Amino acid sequence: MTIYLDYAATTPADPQVIEVMKHYLGIEDIFGNPSSIQHHVGLQAEEAVEQARAQIAACLNCRIKDIVFTSGATEANNLALKGIAHANQHLGNHIITSAIEHKSVLDTCKALEQDGFKITYLRPDIDGKIALKDIEQAITTQTLLISIMQVNNETGFIQDIAAIAEFAQSKNIFFHVDAAQSAGKLTLDLSQIPIDLLSISAHKFYAPKGIGCLYIRNRHNVSLKPLFNGGGQEYGLRAGTLATHQIVAFAKALMIAGERQQQDYDHALNLRTQLLTGLKQIDGLIINSDLNNSLPNIVNLSFKNIGADMLLIRLQDKIAISSASACSSGTIEPSYVLRAMGIEGDRLYGAVRISFGRFSHAEDIKYAIDKITATVQELRALV
Repeated sequence: MTIYLDYAATTPADPQVIEVMKHYLGIEDIFGNPSSIQHHVGLQAEEAVEQARAQIAACLNCRIKDIVFTSGATEANNLALKGIAHANQHLGNHIITSAIEHKSVLDTCKALEQDGFKITYLRPDIDGKIALKDIEQAITTQTLLISIMQVNNETGFIQDIAAIAEFAQSKNIFFHVDAAQSAGKLTLDLSQIPIDLLSISAHKFYAPKGIGCLYIRNRHNVSLKPLFNGGGQEYGLRAGTLATHQIVAFAKALMIAGERQQQDYDHALNLRTQLLTGLKQIDGLIINSDLNNSLPNIVNLSFKNIGADMLLIRLQDKIAISSASACSSGTIEPSYVLRAMGIEGDRLYGAVRISFGRFSHAEDIKYAIDKITATVQELRALV
């Protein structure tokens, strides 16, 4: 059996979420198309979707109709950036983001560059922080949008999105937040922070894959160009039949996450303390996360003179962890996140991410410590 410690990639669905979801699939369940409101079966599904939308809005403390369902944060990020850019180009053609955003933001920005938009990619400091002063210095009279993630998926670093939001609002610039890693783990009170657009993926907090949303503040006053056309669902912004079973699961998972937020945080903090206490016995351990300003469920680290690829190959049938490097055709591409932070050399090529969550146990961490320690020693003995 493999111990799963890659919760930042995806989480297993909570049993309570599975129990709710299964009642929206079969012939005796609420399985109808929520757009088929000419009959009772469709109306039941529509009611379930709207109830879930209201529950999600209550968790985020925002207007119900400001929630637009998507397939996840990648689609929500695309809709936010492309939607704002193409619908509001008369207001400006400049977008500010960071060099450590998720690929769904960075690749979208590259696509927008091909469409004539100008993109500024801000670099963080060695801890991963995007300085507000750098954002202030980057704005021009053409700046239309700022997009900064709340929690980095590789290091767990938490950006001060409240300060950025206040600044963006003062300059009448749209502000988008990728909250894929923070939703369900940090309190998001959208009535208190002037965020214009916010992306969420439900599978990061114990719901199934394939569902998420884009929050659009004061949706009726914000112009977005849809990514594709169809039946006009989701206020004309996201065509396609709504997945009722996934939407109700999303809502249930977010409600559970809110109820368990402190409990889950404390659990992750205890596991991180246990993990680092054990791994610090290994000579040459380097922690690539700012532990004082990161979510405790994500730890990025390197071991001196140990390549991430060899470490993961030897551990792959024992522990599910991930590398900050992507291996393809024998070529190792180092983490663009860590490189942007100024990390180079063995520390860069040896970086691995260990992430845990609600269903991780102290025994799992002990097992991981033992296996990682033994594997590092074996690899060093080969040198």
